[in-house]
Amino acid sequence: MSDALLRIGELAARAGVSSRTVDYYTNLGLLAPARRTAGNYRLYQQADVERIHLIQRLEGQGVPLEEIASAFTAPTGEVADILDRIDNDLQALHAVVETAPAEVHGLLAAIATRVHSLITVALQIPPDLPML
Repeated sequence: MSDALLRIGELAARAGVSSRTVDYYTNLGLLAPARRTAGNYRLYQQADVERIHLIQRLEGQGVPLEEIASAFTAPTGEVADILDRIDNDLQALHAVVETAPAEVHGLLAAIATRVHSLITVALQIPPDLPML
């Protein structure tokens, strides 16, 4: 792919979403135009196609769009804090599983599966994905 910037319709087509979705994501702060044309059209980067796919994967895992936007705009230093919280939450979940009655093991297994899928999605985030 070239480094050419994309208009909203081009970005939407490449990402497989509607222009309204791109506009909505932009208004929520999930996407940011790289610049505007003289006619005030928003221009987006090629990497925004992957960002849209990531947003959709996270949203499909039940992560609210507002939380995704917060994560995208969080300073890099906060990543270590987030990983520490995830680690603490996983340890707490493990402790609950050990002491929980058999009736709730299925629910806890479903929660563990969801956590695993979210971590898998997080690990697929390209390291060079531009953050806002």
